[in-house]
Amino acid sequence: MRLRLTVEAPTAEAARERLAALESFILERIGERFVGFDEETLEVVVGRLLRELGATVAVAESCTGGHLADCITGVSGASTYFRGGVVAYDNAVKVEVLGVDSEVLAREGAVSEIVAIQMAQGVRERLGAQVALSTTGIAGPTGGTPDKPVGTVWIGLADAHSAFARCYYLPDERRRFKQRATAAALDLLRLHLLQQKVTKTASEYG
Repeated sequence: MRLRLTVEAPTAEAARERLAALESFILERIGERFVGFDEETLEVVVGRLLRELGATVAVAESCTGGHLADCITGVSGASTYFRGGVVAYDNAVKVEVLGVDSEVLAREGAVSEIVAIQMAQGVRERLGAQVALSTTGIAGPTGGTPDKPVGTVWIGLADAHSAFARCYYLPDERRRFKQRATAAALDLLRLHLLQQKVTKTASEYG
C-alpha cells in the first residue's frame, strides 16, 4: 500500500515542519511494516539490507515461476548478493534438484509447510547462499481443494541457523497471484533481515 501525505500551512517552512511531524507520527505506529519512501520498492530495500549484512540470497520457486528472481535481479547491483534460483515447477525437480524428500512430498503434497522449508534449505545449500526463499502454491484457476484452495501459498525461508515457512491466502488471477506471492516472499525476507540487523553484525550473519 502506498500513502501520500499532504499538509496545509501558512508558509513553506511551517508546511515542512507539519509534514515531518506527521511522518514521525505514522512511522512510530506502523513500525517494521514501513518499507520505504518514494521509489524504495521491496526488492530495493531487501537488496540494501543484504548488502548491509554482507549476505547472499538464493530462491527456489514453484508457483511464482521465476517472478521472484526477476524482481530481485531487477535491482542494479543485485549480482553482489543474488546467488541464483531454481524454478522447480515439476515435483521431480523439487526432489532431484532441491533434495525434497519424496516420501514427504507424496504424503504432504507440494503445497505444504515442510516442502516449502525443504525447498528453501535445498537451494541455500546447493547455491551456497546465506539465506534462501521458496514459494509453493496454487495459482489456479484449477487445482484447488477444500483444504488447499486456489490462492494458497507456502513461503519458506532458511539460513544457517533456522528454517520456517508461512502460509498465505492470496486468491487472484494468475498474474496478480504471482505478483502478490512474490511481494509476500520479499517482505518475509525483509522482516527477517531487519531482525538479523538487530541481533547480529554483518560478519556474524550466515
